Amino acid sequence: MKLQNFPLSLRQVLDDIALCLVFFTRLPLPVFDFRGRSLAAAIWAAPLAGLAVGLIGAVVYATAERFGLAMGPAAALALAATLLTTGCLHEDGLSDVADGFGGGKSRGGKLEIMRDSRIGAYGASALALSLLIRWSAISEFADPTQALLALIAAHAASRGLLGAFMHLLPPARSDGLSAGAGSVSAEAAIVGAVLGAIPLLLLGPGGAIVAIVLLGLLFAAFRALCLNQIDGQSGDTIGALQQLGEIAVLLVASVSLS
Repeated sequence: MKLQNFPLSLRQVLDDIALCLVFFTRLPLPVFDFRGRSLAAAIWAAPLAGLAVGLIGAVVYATAERFGLAMGPAAALALAATLLTTGCLHEDGLSDVADGFGGGKSRGGKLEIMRDSRIGAYGASALALSLLIRWSAISEFADPTQALLALIAAHAASRGLLGAFMHLLPPARSDGLSAGAGSVSAEAAIVGAVLGAIPLLLLGPGGAIVAIVLLGLLFAAFRALCLNQIDGQSGDTIGALQQLGEIAVLLVASVSLS
């Protein structure tokens, strides 16, 4: 496929990277003028924001290990660092989706629950399981280098799914974060997916293949679930997909790198 909107100018590339860093992280960045660039146009750079998040988590893990902490506490601190870096943006989406899909009786009811800022039993359980699984996977890495490779791969690859998800599913509601982001082009979706897949090579050839297959199956299953539940996607489902992708890659890394 010819990528008609690519290559971008250097200014557009830098703007898109900055836009994704501003949106997907809470890093103390300067005020940027994005000159009309939308999140939908910039979503190809989401894996690069994930790269920054993974690096921060890995630095915290290595620092904790340097001071003699055991793998468990080091993994907990690394996970906490990634949560602080993102402001729990995707965790919020996961809990809302769990509550909405689990507790809603109709499409409208599910969307209404997902918009409610309060958390229910489904959402709390989903968050607890997400944190537990990620912590246990990171705890498997005795070497900070292993944690570095795993965290970079997981955070980049999981965000590489987002553009394709937004491209292939219509917004479930006419307002909200996803609808306001705009329409994602096929070109942006492809570039984002490729950028997200490249760091999976850090897991080794076998680990990369398993991770790609697992992410593909996860993507297809979650896409079908969202279509069945709410006839599309929303900002919350995008966050939930990132969480599921991150978990999947960390689990693969805990086997391939340990």
